[in-house]
Amino acid sequence: MIPLYKLEKLPRTQQLRKIAKIFTMAERRLCLAKSETGIFTTAEFEFFTDAAKLLTEDPSFSQEAQNAFREAADIFRNSTANSPQLRRAINCVKHLLLTETGRDQADWDFTCDDGRLDPVKRQVFEGMQVYLEDIRSPFNVGAMFRTAESFGVEKIFLSPFCADPRHRRSERTAMGCVDIVSWERRDFFPETEIPKLPFPVFALETGGVPLTEFPFPRRGLLIAGSEELGVSPRALSAADASLGRVSIPCYGAKASLNVSVAFGIALHAWGQTLAARRIVDG
Repeated sequence: MIPLYKLEKLPRTQQLRKIAKIFTMAERRLCLAKSETGIFTTAEFEFFTDAAKLLTEDPSFSQEAQNAFREAADIFRNSTANSPQLRRAINCVKHLLLTETGRDQADWDFTCDDGRLDPVKRQVFEGMQVYLEDIRSPFNVGAMFRTAESFGVEKIFLSPFCADPRHRRSERTAMGCVDIVSWERRDFFPETEIPKLPFPVFALETGGVPLTEFPFPRRGLLIAGSEELGVSPRALSAADASLGRVSIPCYGAKASLNVSVAFGIALHAWGQTLAARRIVDG
């Protein structure tokens, strides 16, 4: 760790980036630690305290930021501070510095685990499957994998033109879920005759049955379509010939949701229905 006297001599931008890097590494150590005690040495706490105090003296920061640095310094000064307080202080300092240097992070740039998820711990609803049709954004694909894993999806199918789940942006957003959720590429709705599917099909699309009234099936395939164009006409025809369309009531002026957000809302509703049936069935 760089001595404070050397840190003080650095040009301001370089100084802030150096401190941001130190706090980023500290946050990762804290999250990966198996215990809440003994993570940092007394010398490291002293450095955190002095660095935060140094930032309070920088007039370029707003009064709100200076107050946040001052509060963080008080927490660092008490090396017995509990983990939630400590992590929040470290996180706050890190993000204020990254924002100041124009290098603010997105939420997928940091994970609190080592990326290795245990597939044995997964609870899935057998027959709960989804089809991502031409989702172009790797960020959205990754977010949808993470959401599908959280709500018990058994398998994800991707259309031929869907973004690659192995794209680095997808994997960062999915936070390990690409490795534990079963998935494959498959064109369920080709240009030629659509094959008869062995399970009910329904589409997440406007103009359908409201979410709270939709008859979610025990086994079925939910279709989520392109961000720009929605579900394709071929897939909509297949859905309309089966269970139809499910829609999310919106009340704003825009009345529009990001596809990964809408996907999460629909899966939550479907999962709740399946969980309730599981309880009733014993």
